[in-house]
Formats: sequence, structure tokens, C-alpha cells
Amino acid sequence: MDAGRRRADHAGMDDIEWLSAGLLGWVALSFLLAGLVKGVSGMGLPTLAMALLSLRLPAAPAAALMLLPALLTNVAQCLGPHAAGLWRRLWPLWTGLVLGTLFAPLPSLGSGHGGARLALGGVLVAYGLFGLCRPRLPDPGRHAAWLGGLAGLLGGAVSAATGVFVLPMVPFLQSLQLRRGALIQALGISFMLASLSLATRLGGLEAAAPPDAIASGVALLAALAGMGLGARLRERLPTLVFQRALFVVFALLGLLMMLR
Repeated sequence: MDAGRRRADHAGMDDIEWLSAGLLGWVALSFLLAGLVKGVSGMGLPTLAMALLSLRLPAAPAAALMLLPALLTNVAQCLGPHAAGLWRRLWPLWTGLVLGTLFAPLPSLGSGHGGARLALGGVLVAYGLFGLCRPRLPDPGRHAAWLGGLAGLLGGAVSAATGVFVLPMVPFLQSLQLRRGALIQALGISFMLASLSLATRLGGLEAAAPPDAIASGVALLAALAGMGLGARLRERLPTLVFQRALFVVFALLGLLMMLR
């Protein structure tokens, strides 16, 4: 088999022509937009990248292509002065997230089940509606430890099945009323652990083997360029307007996947 092609029969698709101009262009556009979103908001790269890539690719190759940019763009976000306190407070969430991703009994991205795109669409719609409704979640208080562990386990299972890490992890973190700097660092650590766990789960599956090196390089460069552009736009865009527009995009993309 050529180095630039990967089998995707498990997802009902023939060899992926990674080196085709059309696909490379779609990969670049997907990660440019996803990086821009992360540059503005500090999150959203895996979610938007998976949503856009899955319009042209099966879920497992899309997740394999997403992992390296997601990992590298989260490195800086993991660093900060709040790490020790966050680990003491959030270890149940992060332990559940890792265990849920690695050992969830539900079908995973690389298992060949036909519902991965449908599940991803459902998660995107749910996340979009959650963001638009902006419900005020109660502080879990003394129940934070076991609720965090449960949120982590459920989030890990969703991550293994769809490649998206946001539910119910992000709502749980928001319910803790963390300061902005601590919340951004907690999101970075959470996404890093989720990406590493998903890579470990998919790493032994031929169907989720890393895609062509050129496609991976295009994805990473586009993501970094998008983040740079997003950082410049951050101070010029009304945050609430941007977030609402982004959640509308998530919901519409999810609906499109479910209809297809």
C-alpha cells in the first residue's frame, strides 16, 4: 500500500487519497478555522476540527489527524501557577476521564461501528444547544469529588466514541466557578489527558493508524496559523457574540452529520 494512502474499509470508505489537493485543502481549512477558534476562546480545536473533518473523512482517520495538533496546541495552556491546586481538586475528574477513554465498553472510533458519525453529530448538537442556552449550573460543593469522577468517566466514553472531549467535562468545570486563569489551565490539562488517552486507545488499531505525514504537517501548520490569527482577533471581537456564533455552528454541523 502506498505511504500516502490508508485503508478505511471499516468505515465504509475506500483508500483515502491523502495527497489529493481537494482533501489537503479541506484539512488546511478545517484546522485553520479550528485554530482560530482556539486562539480566540482558549478551547474548541478538537471539537471543530472533528466536526469539519468528519464531513469528508470517516471518524477514526479524522481523530488520528486531529490528535497531534490538539496535543501540541494544548502544551502551553497546561502551564501556569494553578497546577498544584487543580490536581488536588480535579484528580477524580481526570482519573475518570483517562479510565473512561481507555476502557469504555461502548464502541470506539476504531471499532468499525457505523454510528460514529451519528454519535458525533448528536454530541455537537447537544453542546451547541448547551452553549446557546447557557444554563447556570449549581456548584457541586461537597459532592464535587464523586460528580467529577462520574463526569470524567462519561466524558471519556464520549471521547472514545466520537473524538470530542467537551461533554460533560466542560459543563462540570464551569460549575466549579473557577477563576478565568485557573479554568483555562484546567481545560488545557483536561484536553491534554483526553488526547493522550484517545491516542493510546486508537494506537493499536490499524484503522486508526496515523495518516500521511504531509497531511499531518498541513494540519499542524494550519492550526498554529489559526491560533496566531485568533490571538490577534481576541481583543477585537465581542466575546459573547463570538461564542454564540460558534455554538450555532456546532449545532448546525451536528445536524448536518445526523442527516447525512
